[in-house]
Amino acid sequence: MHFLLIITGFALLIFGANYLVDGAVGVAKRFKVSDLVIGLTIVAFGTSAPEMVINLFAAADPSTTDIALTNIIGSNQINTFLILGATALVLPIQSQASSRKFDIPLSLAAPLLLLIPAFFRNEVTRTDAMLLLAIFVFFMFVTVRKAMKARATHYTDETENSGKLFKTGIYFIMVFGGLVLLVAGGRIIVNSATAIAESLGISQAVVGLSIVALGTSLPELATSVVAAFKKKTDIAIGNIIGSNIFNVFLVLGISATIRPLPTYQNMPVDLAIAALGSLLVLIYVWTNKKHEIKRWEGLLLLCIYFAYMTWTIAS
Repeated sequence: MHFLLIITGFALLIFGANYLVDGAVGVAKRFKVSDLVIGLTIVAFGTSAPEMVINLFAAADPSTTDIALTNIIGSNQINTFLILGATALVLPIQSQASSRKFDIPLSLAAPLLLLIPAFFRNEVTRTDAMLLLAIFVFFMFVTVRKAMKARATHYTDETENSGKLFKTGIYFIMVFGGLVLLVAGGRIIVNSATAIAESLGISQAVVGLSIVALGTSLPELATSVVAAFKKKTDIAIGNIIGSNIFNVFLVLGISATIRPLPTYQNMPVDLAIAALGSLLVLIYVWTNKKHEIKRWEGLLLLCIYFAYMTWTIAS
């Protein structure tokens, strides 16, 4: 029964991703902003919704605080290694200068900042949470300002009128409907996979770092791969980098505000792996003339992730 539910969940993810990407592209054209900005904001916020929901429940229950942290760290690992890797295999992912100079470095800073409470305080405190939320507000300010400056540069009246455009409300309905399908599909898969894992006696920390994190990252996976097939790589990379930023600075910030979150034994190692992923992406986009993540680089990200998860589960 659980396996049938997992298949149903994947079907919902595919349909939801299609609606979300098409709706996001329409919103970008209507408001004359770049696909990257839409990916960093609307799409990233929407695909981070599962992490937000799960973390709010996990943070409120002292017995599940391991899941609150491992869900976020594991999701960021999956976003970078698994999703960007798989997306790059479909189509090499080009980056914009703004991503290389600001967004990707900020996603690298996120796990590095969490190393401080992991090493020195053994918990993510409310003070840490306030710092995370303040950085998120700064990120949103920079992103919105960037969008306003880019409107006249990237989109002209001719661009807006090219092709068939629906009313703005239709695109928002597509975005919202796609998100609902993504969240529903991801939730079905998480519940079923968690039930299977618990029946096999797998620990809460491993479940959070792998199964729950993978389940809550499925919206990002579906959205980015579909965006790559549609040759909308700005949405693909914006979705992943934006989601990593949302996860740590917003979702974890709110979670630790509700209740300080005790760290767990392997947290520094998990954070180091998450930071390694963002560092590799930063190196990739700065070391070739096209500033893109190539297919072989995507394959390397996938290999690192599967090797690390094999070691995590085995240990």
